[in-house]
Amino acid sequence: MDFDHSPRARDYAARLQAFMDAHVLPNEAEFERQVAGAAHGEFALPPLLAELQAKARAERLWNLFLPDPEHGAGLTNVDYAPLCEIMGRVYWAPEVFNCNAPDTGNMELLHDYGSEQQKSRWLAPLLRAEIRSAYCMTEPDVASSDATNIATSIVRDGDCYVINGRKWWTTNALHPNLGILIVMGRSNPDAPPHAQQSQILVEPDAPGVTIVRRLPVFGYHEAPNGHAEVRFENVRVPASNLILGEGRGFEIAQGRLGPGRIHHCMRSIGAAERALELMCRRLIERRAFGKTLAEQSAWEQRVAECRQAIDTSRLYVYRTAWLMDTAGNKAARSEIAGIKVTVPRMLQFVVDTAIQAFGGAGVTDDFGLAGMYARARTMRIVDGPDEVHNRTIARLEFRKYLPPKAPRG
Repeated sequence: MDFDHSPRARDYAARLQAFMDAHVLPNEAEFERQVAGAAHGEFALPPLLAELQAKARAERLWNLFLPDPEHGAGLTNVDYAPLCEIMGRVYWAPEVFNCNAPDTGNMELLHDYGSEQQKSRWLAPLLRAEIRSAYCMTEPDVASSDATNIATSIVRDGDCYVINGRKWWTTNALHPNLGILIVMGRSNPDAPPHAQQSQILVEPDAPGVTIVRRLPVFGYHEAPNGHAEVRFENVRVPASNLILGEGRGFEIAQGRLGPGRIHHCMRSIGAAERALELMCRRLIERRAFGKTLAEQSAWEQRVAECRQAIDTSRLYVYRTAWLMDTAGNKAARSEIAGIKVTVPRMLQFVVDTAIQAFGGAGVTDDFGLAGMYARARTMRIVDGPDEVHNRTIARLEFRKYLPPKAPRG
């Protein structure tokens, strides 16, 4: 395994870190001030975000996630990992560089599976951050961890498709610049289970599309993106909005979710490093019972455990990235599932430990740890819950030891 980063990746990392130090980290408080109105329903685009995006694009720190060198940085997964980690230290930083979920996954989906018309109409403005996108998969009425349960219907009617159903946890649904929804639903109910679903592009202002309600995460509205429940009632869209073809929904989903999952994990390592840094600084500064908290043996043990957990997770992610680069996403199925369980659990543990070090201050918004904990806990459900990923890993392990199937005939 070769985890060495290319000279291009090292150059990007140095320039990205310099940008974060100069423009993002000093503006954390200002960003929070500008989005504070979200608690009262005001999902306006923070002026700071647009200003920083313009600077990032001018410095060619843009679309770093996309392996296509024509539209992105053209980096491998291994090379992108340290960049993602740097951005992950501040939860809103990825959007500064047009590297934020769910837009990255949606851009990759359109890049890999979209028609030329679809790319021209929606991918091009997404790559320029002129619009944002949302991915509508999870539903409130079924266990969406089993995607075969998805009940939203996509029915052909002449030169259109008609969509009916409810979705929720639709990230970006409240973004002021939302320009397109990607909806997964059942178009072929009589086909085999994994050939029943399709994915289709729906404009948010189409008649019959309704934002039912905002969905806070542990009380956080996560502006300017936000999450929402969305209802589709007899929504008619042109047949040309269907992506790839009827019954190809699962194929598209698997292609989208692999990179998306590893990107989540890469960013989570950056967040964990930030939490550990905050914790160590706090422990060095605070005194109790005649010495600093850092000198208390209990905290020595906890900090050591956090460092071990972060470094172990990073190596797991790097191995997965290397395997995706060298053997393909399918060959890395077990590893992708494994990091999606391991890394969010690690982040939750590190942030929880940091909160304990801060005491009462840790559960306020003063140091960002409470929001970080909410995102860490949620990450164990996003893009598939732990149980589903563990099921995948176990089945792949069992397969190694099953007797070979007898030849047919």
